[in-house]
Amino acid sequence: MKRLLLFILPILLIVAVGFTIFGIMQIRFTEERLMDDLQKKARAVDESIEFSARNILLNNDLKSANRLVESFQKRERLQGCVIYDKDGNILAITERISGWKDKEKSYLAEVSVNKASRGSLEKFGDSSVYSYILPVMDDEKNILGMVEVIYDTSYVFTTLTSLWRRLSILLITLLVLIVLIMLLIQRQIFILPVLRLTEWFQRFQKGDTGSLQPIKEKGELGKLACEVEQVALNLRVARKVVTERAVERFEKEELWTQEKLKDLVRARLGDNSLFVVSNREPYMHQVDENTGATNCIRPASGVVTAVDPVMRACGGTWIAHGAGNADKKFVNSKDKLGVPPRDINYILRRVWLSKEEEAGYYYGFSNEGLWPLCHLTHTRPVFRESDWKMYKTVNQKFADAVLEELPHKPAFVFIQDYHFTLLPRMIKEKRPDVTVALFWHIPWPTPESFSTCPYQNEILEGMLACDLIGFHVQSHCNNFLDTANRLLESRVDTERFSVVQSGKETFIRAFPISVDGSFDAKGENADQSAVQRVKDEYDLNSKIVALGVDRIDYTKGIPEKMLAVERFLEKYPHYKRKFVLLQLGAPSRTHIKRYHELVGEIDELVERINWKYKDDIWKPIIYLKRHFSLDEIKPFYALADICIVSSLHDGMNLVAKEYISSRIDLTGTLMLSRFTGASRELSDAILINPYSIEEFADLIQTAVNMPIEEKKKRMEIMRKIVSENNIYRWAGNIITELTSLRKA
Repeated sequence: MKRLLLFILPILLIVAVGFTIFGIMQIRFTEERLMDDLQKKARAVDESIEFSARNILLNNDLKSANRLVESFQKRERLQGCVIYDKDGNILAITERISGWKDKEKSYLAEVSVNKASRGSLEKFGDSSVYSYILPVMDDEKNILGMVEVIYDTSYVFTTLTSLWRRLSILLITLLVLIVLIMLLIQRQIFILPVLRLTEWFQRFQKGDTGSLQPIKEKGELGKLACEVEQVALNLRVARKVVTERAVERFEKEELWTQEKLKDLVRARLGDNSLFVVSNREPYMHQVDENTGATNCIRPASGVVTAVDPVMRACGGTWIAHGAGNADKKFVNSKDKLGVPPRDINYILRRVWLSKEEEAGYYYGFSNEGLWPLCHLTHTRPVFRESDWKMYKTVNQKFADAVLEELPHKPAFVFIQDYHFTLLPRMIKEKRPDVTVALFWHIPWPTPESFSTCPYQNEILEGMLACDLIGFHVQSHCNNFLDTANRLLESRVDTERFSVVQSGKETFIRAFPISVDGSFDAKGENADQSAVQRVKDEYDLNSKIVALGVDRIDYTKGIPEKMLAVERFLEKYPHYKRKFVLLQLGAPSRTHIKRYHELVGEIDELVERINWKYKDDIWKPIIYLKRHFSLDEIKPFYALADICIVSSLHDGMNLVAKEYISSRIDLTGTLMLSRFTGASRELSDAILINPYSIEEFADLIQTAVNMPIEEKKKRMEIMRKIVSENNIYRWAGNIITELTSLRKA
């Protein structure tokens, strides 16, 4: 629209200015012509009565003078007549203009002296009249008197006003016609060709290459289109070659790497696009309140930690809530940007939510309802009808965004977590050809627990629109199958591990999630200078450091961890001044009352334990409460003698696997809660029950005193597990399962 205005406005301005100048000239010409005609008429009238006026003045016949001036009473435009003697005194005046006698007439002396006629516009009351005065002389050219006729000029101004009105209407009509013609021309010359090209490019971008027709545009635009068409053809050919070679490489490689995952995607997905949907975005732009600078950060999220390496390898589009306070400044007109910022591998599409939507959908139903429902931490779930309505609204908003991005050909949509239980059905209703998978990152509760949710049927029906639902461990799969069997009219196939509902089969599988597992291969370890810097800053030299890296959540067992440290120091006092718990805590969901209370609870616990044990040179707990990026955490992983993961209930827990991946020297000990999904794989960790503070404290002492040979042996086994069952294998297994479902 802005460009259209820039195109049309100069033309309209030139026409308007030119027409206005023409109008002014036309008005002046008409005015001059009308006044000239008026002057001629007035002179003719004066000259026609000059003879009669001479006789009247010679004979001083006032009676005849009055008859003469009254003869003008009934004329329409000729207002009246005045007869003066040679001294300028009025002898007779038309009654209609009797007020003229009171007007000052300095021009009478001028006419008497010059003995010449005079015509001019004069003010009479509130109007303007035309006065023409003629001297009356005898045969010797002596002044006998004067005759003045007064003409009404209102018709002149009425004529000019009417002319101005007609010219204005003509100008407006002309401008409207010009705009319409320009719009028509622009549509035919510019818009329609661009729309045809845009449609062609959209079809190409969405993979609908089979229905593409050759571009037939002519002129310079046609030349550009032909060049782009050739590039598109080359891309299709190159993509086919890359896919064929990827199949060959994939079949040869054994260890799962980023390159192998890329080859799998090219071999199995081909031209089909991969779309990831999550609430948390992988990269967010945030303005630093202290410096005012805008930073691009990775939020603290297990989903981001796991899925970002997959998207870097596979490419595609990640659709997520744009929650950063500067996010809108960095997207294009389609709310997209390339990420990661300095090494673009995939597209991030941001979806905007209002404060009300975020409060109801995210903080309300998702995290006050579903989150505590799925975690066995004795926190009561809260279900509000208003939150549920907002949850449905936001799911529909994300569905609209996904449908807008989907290509014409079948694609793969990979939905993350409990925020989008209704999304699969919304997508499938519009695009049944799309393959949809949902990965549930948190535990799935028992049927008895899940039945407390008032919206259980809608949630289950929404999820069962998926082709595949993944969980971390088999027990969560079993719980889901039992839930569907008991609460929904469906058929559970225990041999195929699937649920059939309304003729639609959904497969349920366990896919233990992991991390990259190749810090050393990529040279991403914390350097020793950074490690030493952290040790010096927090006075950790010669200390036994136990590390906790958690989002501040009541499921993470942070208070239990601190109580265990307190009990450990009570039972083994010789570790005072030698042992430190370094707890990194990322604030989360502080709008929710339970989380706000947890923050206060942890703060009080840290203060109490430190007050109990600290002296001038040592305190047992160092609590750092802020968001840490992966690069910031690496030095802490490297210096920690022990990593304590004390979750009360967890889907998998990637901190444990990140810690293992970082220990290239095979040192370090992992203490892992029995209630995490990771404990099924990492059995060589020291497994703890965070509810048993006494046992927890004793196991800290076991970890501290573990011989170095045993530490290395355990770490070597766990590193091999994480390296082989890395995030690329996790993604590869899911993609392989999805493609097999499509073929079936």
